[in-house]
Amino acid sequence: DDAGTEIISIMFEMKNESDRTATKSRNEDFLKELDRDRAEKGCEYAVLVSLLEPDSELYNAGIVDVFHRYPKMYVVRPQFFLPMITLLRNAATNSLKYKTELALVKAQNIDITQFESQLETFKNGFAKNYDLASRNFQTAINEIDRSIDHLQKTKDALIGADRNLRLANDKAQDVTIKKLTRGNPTMAAKFAELKNQIEAAE
Repeated sequence: DDAGTEIISIMFEMKNESDRTATKSRNEDFLKELDRDRAEKGCEYAVLVSLLEPDSELYNAGIVDVFHRYPKMYVVRPQFFLPMITLLRNAATNSLKYKTELALVKAQNIDITQFESQLETFKNGFAKNYDLASRNFQTAINEIDRSIDHLQKTKDALIGADRNLRLANDKAQDVTIKKLTRGNPTMAAKFAELKNQIEAAE
């Protein structure tokens, strides 16, 4: 047909026998060779058009199928040659739409296989990129954790220093003359003398 789908193919073999032949041939003798020829040519059907065994009621009755021996093979008399072609062609034409659908399904299966292959490639690539990104992300998280830990230690050190400075300031503010001169008579006398001089000047 227009899509290139084969509608039908038939291998024909014609057999006739002369009256002068001493040994009469039988149709059965040519079926194996006909089947081999059909296979070599890649034909779907095989038809033996024969005048052999002229007295056979079986072959004289019409179209004889020999499927029990060889698939899709018929034996006919010459008068059934054209009807045989017509029957097979009509049957093939009716089944053509199924062949077309089958060819379409096969093409779709190929497309699906290619799609699945591309999808698998994408998934593998995505998984690889995700794994690399995940590792980099985790590395960044670890670096942030280390930075936070370092900043926390610095913060703790500064808080400790502030506490020590506050204690030192409190101690400095608590320094008085009495505390400085306690237990030191010489210094006490000096401060007392200085105090008397200030008061006398006033």
